[in-house]
Amino acid sequence: MKPIEEQTILVTGSTDGIGKITARKLARMGATVLLHGRSREKCETTAGEIREATGNNKLKAYVRDLSSLSGVRRLAEDIRSEYSALDILINNAGVGPGKGSFGKRPLSQDGHELCFAVNHLAPFLLTHLLLPILRNGSPARVVNVCSAAQQRIDFDDVMLERGYDPYRAYAQSKLALTMFTFDLAERLKYRGITANCLHPGSLLDTKMVREGGYLPQASAESGAEVVVHVATSPELLDVTGQYFAEKREGRAHDQAYDAEARDRLWRLSENLAGIGERGNRGDRST
Repeated sequence: MKPIEEQTILVTGSTDGIGKITARKLARMGATVLLHGRSREKCETTAGEIREATGNNKLKAYVRDLSSLSGVRRLAEDIRSEYSALDILINNAGVGPGKGSFGKRPLSQDGHELCFAVNHLAPFLLTHLLLPILRNGSPARVVNVCSAAQQRIDFDDVMLERGYDPYRAYAQSKLALTMFTFDLAERLKYRGITANCLHPGSLLDTKMVREGGYLPQASAESGAEVVVHVATSPELLDVTGQYFAEKREGRAHDQAYDAEARDRLWRLSENLAGIGERGNRGDRST
């Protein structure tokens, strides 16, 4: 395991909330931190704030919208063109139910249900596209920020065209990301890359929680501590395929342990993301 000062780490969704605090903590540890956000202004402001707070000049910001699969591809292309190795990928960017979505079914730019698109398809595709440089950074880690809010996926209505409910959309997307993590860990076994997911804590003081109409019960700082622990702790170097409930190994929704359901989700995700047997945009060796 390389010293943290020699590691390059991508944190998606790092201009606000847990992602921003995570990026600041990693920068303070001396890592090269790749920031990501949708707004150029927020990216530049965040980079400046972190640089001033930590004295770390090894920061680079990328502006891409992950609600678009083409945006995900461009982000991967940006990073692969500038970095030959990536040590840690933290898929943190996500969207919540949001109080403004009740009664509506928000869609991504590609026409997919928004939570499923941003919280699952985007990290699914981004991870595949960055696998070559993650292998170059071996031993490398993929850390997916999930949630304890998980609901069973109905494969007959994955996009929730019938009876849309925003909380169900969010909970289904977070289960999908968890299922992806478990399968990815299996497929990458013995290849020098671990994959784990985590629940950072309930009702943390983030924009997503507040927009959902909930009263925060804990700090975003505590959630970022969980992310940094799973991403960098030496004791987790060889741990893979785990769901962490904060800093402890926990148990996800029962469907996450259904190999047939996971395989079905993987094939659906490949098809929607345009990779796998019918596509050539991903790393097919997984």
